Amino acid sequence: MSFPFKAVIFDMDGVIVDTEKFYFDELAVMSDELGLGITLEERKAQVGMSHQAFQRSLVKWMERGGRGRMSGDEAEAVYNEWAKGRPRPYAQLLNPGIVETVDALHNMGTRVALASSSPMANILDVLHACGLSGKFEPIVSGEQFHESKPDPEIYLHTLDLLGLPAEECCCIEDSVYGIAAGRAAGLTVIAKREERFGFSQEGADRIIDAIPDLLRV
Repeated sequence: MSFPFKAVIFDMDGVIVDTEKFYFDELAVMSDELGLGITLEERKAQVGMSHQAFQRSLVKWMERGGRGRMSGDEAEAVYNEWAKGRPRPYAQLLNPGIVETVDALHNMGTRVALASSSPMANILDVLHACGLSGKFEPIVSGEQFHESKPDPEIYLHTLDLLGLPAEECCCIEDSVYGIAAGRAAGLTVIAKREERFGFSQEGADRIIDAIPDLLRV
């Protein structure tokens, strides 16, 4: 089997693991329990958002909920303390066909990287829980940059680490922010179909229904 790209750069949330819906629902519970008044539209806007932008949202929500003006780290600490009581079943959220697709790419000699807006500690936790440790090289986190997606810097840096030009690589995304980042970096953007949050994936070069469909592009 031939494959048209020398490397595939995977997003994580929504692509490797179906965490976007989990976090989307989790925000509604947190809003109710902490009295933050997070709206449906605000929750939809978080899908694929950078960690830096999520911190800014937390600051706004905490202040609105009467907790005073916090720094991004302080607001995130409140969120993390609340979330400690809600285990995240990453292995159960693993999207079908991920392991088989990644193994198939390796067997074809295609390099497999990961570029996620999530913090590195979270990325490593997810990969470990899903039995994917050691499958991606390089691994790049959005926390390494001033801004993550939709800024293309995370993808440009990943390309530098791969030592490959954008036209020889593709990225697998789901959100508007991720698709925009991939396009701005000059990558072929393949989107995993996502219809639950009301956003458009029309910026992608191609939309696939499931991750194994990548092998047939």
